[in-house]
Amino acid sequence: MKKLVSIIIPVFNEQKVLTNCLESLKSQSYKPLEIIVVDDGSTDNTLQITKKFKVIAIVQNHKGPGPARNLGAKKARGEILVFVDADMTFDRNFIKDLTAPILKDETIGTFSRNEMNANKNNIWSQCWNINRGWPKDRLIPQNYPQEAPVFRAILKSEFDKVNGYDATGEYTDDWSLSKKLGIKSAAARGAVYYHSNPATLSEVWMQARWIGKNEFIAGTFARKIRSLIRYSLPISILIGIAKSIVNFNYSFLIFKLIYDLGIWISVVKAFFGEAKSK
Repeated sequence: MKKLVSIIIPVFNEQKVLTNCLESLKSQSYKPLEIIVVDDGSTDNTLQITKKFKVIAIVQNHKGPGPARNLGAKKARGEILVFVDADMTFDRNFIKDLTAPILKDETIGTFSRNEMNANKNNIWSQCWNINRGWPKDRLIPQNYPQEAPVFRAILKSEFDKVNGYDATGEYTDDWSLSKKLGIKSAAARGAVYYHSNPATLSEVWMQARWIGKNEFIAGTFARKIRSLIRYSLPISILIGIAKSIVNFNYSFLIFKLIYDLGIWISVVKAFFGEAKSK
């Protein structure tokens, strides 16, 4: 008998993308599945969308994705937990491929290197990949290591051992599980899924503000100072012009200025104790 897999989706104002995500999960070849949507204080119609699907919907006050995942895991009945985001869609065999190494007792948890760019033809999505140095159609390079500090799937027993994720609501809270367990996840073969980059300048701005709060950019005092220099206007202009020319994409300069300014402001506000959650 197959093990029950619980899929946990933290959501915050995701009405534009949640339907596609849930439809994609409902068509998975692996059964049995339990889908748990944790609404993290949405103010749009996200919660109403869940009523159209046979999912478990839980509501909490806005605390961030880490606490939302923990709440979903607490309610989960499955022996394997899978954590996804509302703006993802999935190949039909995604869950089957993702959980295969766990079911074979090869590892306690997995991730997938096959994260594909769902909006690769969007100009700002292309700029996002140029900025990261990624190929146009992928969000994880093909030469990425076979281990990662983030778990996409994990045995619930192992998750419960360390009481789940840190409940900080920070950008890197999904790394905390690996730190607490002292082990990285293993790459699962196949497990293809699709994730969209920010598709408008306003989305680029919001994501940059979120990224700028992470501990590697705005953690220690030294990192804050280094980031203020790295994302300063003169450097942004130089890098923006250079990469625009090299990649024959002259929208990249605009992208770079918006992206770097968003991060720079997050770093400045970190000095004054801005909340780490979205």
